[in-house]
Amino acid sequence: MPSAEKGGPSASKGRPSADPGIEPAQPRVLGRTINPATISLWISAVVVGAIFGYGAWQRRWIADDGLIVLRTVRNLLAGNGPVFNKGERVEANTSTLWTYLIWFWSWVTDAQTEYVVLWIALVLSIAAVPLAMYGTGRLYRIGRGQGPINPGWMLLLPLGALVYIALPPARDFATSGLETSLCIFWAALLWCQLVAWSQRSTNPAVWGRKQVATTLLLGFTAGLSPLIRPELTLVGGLALLLVFCSPMSWKMRFAFAAVAAFVPVAYQIFRMGYYALLVPNTAVAKDASGSKFDQGLTYLGNMFSPYFLILPLIIAVIAAGLTWYLRRNALDTSADGHVDLVKHKDDAPVTWRVRAGSISRRLQSPAAVVTLIFVCGFLESFYWVRQGGDFMHARVLLVPLFLLMLPVMVIPVALPAGFGQRRSDTDGARNVRPQVIGWAGTVVMAGLWITTVVWAISTSHVAGMKNGTEIGRGGIVDERRYYIQNIGIEHPITAEDYLNYPRIRAMVASINKHENTGGVLLPSPNYDEWYFDPLPVPPPPGVDKQITVFYLNLGMTSMNASLDVRVIDQMGLAYPIAAHSDRLPDGRIGHDKDLDAEWVVAESGAYPRYPVLPPFVSADGVRQAQVALTCKPTEDLIASYSAPWTFARFKHNLRQAAGFTSYRIDRVPEYELERCKLPIPAPVYPN
Repeated sequence: MPSAEKGGPSASKGRPSADPGIEPAQPRVLGRTINPATISLWISAVVVGAIFGYGAWQRRWIADDGLIVLRTVRNLLAGNGPVFNKGERVEANTSTLWTYLIWFWSWVTDAQTEYVVLWIALVLSIAAVPLAMYGTGRLYRIGRGQGPINPGWMLLLPLGALVYIALPPARDFATSGLETSLCIFWAALLWCQLVAWSQRSTNPAVWGRKQVATTLLLGFTAGLSPLIRPELTLVGGLALLLVFCSPMSWKMRFAFAAVAAFVPVAYQIFRMGYYALLVPNTAVAKDASGSKFDQGLTYLGNMFSPYFLILPLIIAVIAAGLTWYLRRNALDTSADGHVDLVKHKDDAPVTWRVRAGSISRRLQSPAAVVTLIFVCGFLESFYWVRQGGDFMHARVLLVPLFLLMLPVMVIPVALPAGFGQRRSDTDGARNVRPQVIGWAGTVVMAGLWITTVVWAISTSHVAGMKNGTEIGRGGIVDERRYYIQNIGIEHPITAEDYLNYPRIRAMVASINKHENTGGVLLPSPNYDEWYFDPLPVPPPPGVDKQITVFYLNLGMTSMNASLDVRVIDQMGLAYPIAAHSDRLPDGRIGHDKDLDAEWVVAESGAYPRYPVLPPFVSADGVRQAQVALTCKPTEDLIASYSAPWTFARFKHNLRQAAGFTSYRIDRVPEYELERCKLPIPAPVYPN
């Protein structure tokens, strides 16, 4: 065969080759050279995306928690501001960007909000997986003629992508109305940007406008992390730190930091001045302080056990390690020239500046980006295990799993260099070892991929929890199956679909019956009845004739009630008094705050005595709660979100946001009186 030394065609530009005398065997179709890696990547992306989309559509639904954000969207569209209840500045949604994304498309399309959020979630979920696969494909310089594993035949086949889409919870939360779809789309976009950045020039002097713009855009994307979910600040922050410490001028560093910080810092100032908190009210309600490792490990096992998830994770680790080894072997084999490792007298001394510059340049590399993503995935997993997980089966671990799968979304299955080529006897035996290693790598990679495909097919329809009709002993539930079986609708999407859930239709009837009276609706043990505690006649000064619904399922209640009806919950997602109560050490995860109804009766001004007061509500407890609400810090807290929003209130909230975020009350009215050093009132009905 002709060689480069003899005037034959040279090796592909910029590509490593196992032997400079062997030209890579590139496939040809209709006389034109094609790149199998590129074609296999795009085919894989289209097929995986289509399968994921089909599976997500078959399991489409909107969860009760997914309906919560739509109440805020309704208030935005009605001109009441980003609030859950009119007149109360409470941020009842964890993902700020998710809220405004739904609001924008609801405003543009004027469509029913349930279907708007369904399609937004579906599109983002479907787009996230192929986008992530493309980012991983860029690690192999697809289309740039620099494949690190093999310069000839190389296929890029889905592995991590199959692991993710095979999990039924991943398809459940591809819609659901929750922000999981936005989280994985953002992670995929950030991954693509980081990989592209890692392959650009490390010399800032040669940067053009394009590299400056793309680097600033990377900073903007990473900076959005706290607005997507608060815990994703860890991912975005580490990505920003990596890029900030890489080679660039200080002027560029300042611009990079400014672009990354502008939106989140501006919103944080607004949040502190408007809501008087450092974090969303939901974060206060869920209370990230303290740890529940035992519950977190239970949650981890609840996700891993049904799907034998440890198998594909082991496969992913082996595939990542083997890819690294094959790449290193290919680069070592293709290295030309002699590297002088001997230190000479004339060599310049190595200063700390030189060492720092070398480290800085290494940060802008694919290896550093892959390491960063792995670290972020593990840290996010650790965070949720420490938190105790969630009450929804597998939900909060889907994003950490997606992060961990990013570097192996696709894996290379490559034929050894020189495949299909003749080799002359003069080539010697020096190519035998690379050929053996190459073939062994091909066989192992193919075996790993086939095993993953078999696992994915067998797992795709496994029930995560054996009984979807009840809540498990660990407080975990298969949310989609639970609601489907309780309301009898295969694809619950609209608020009207949830009227079949116990108590909801009766709630609507009670609201219509008492809307002109005002008072508090409390759930009864009877699924077809609500207790109603009316306002006194005349109502107390400053109390509007308003219905207050007090119930755990905040989404279905609020979306089946008008915006004039106040809807609050004992967990505190939309009720700051409950949110600022102490966390129950042994409470169900995600529901470990439980404020008694006495507080609601006292705070809403409803009638505090029997026989009007429901029998399970303590009249003494209501009296004690009324006094406890006069505690000065508690009064300030209530004023921070219910008093008219003026510039003076904005400044006060801005100063007090940190204190309000950490402020806690005792859920038992009598103990709260002791904490605040207030007198205990006399019994309502003395013996």
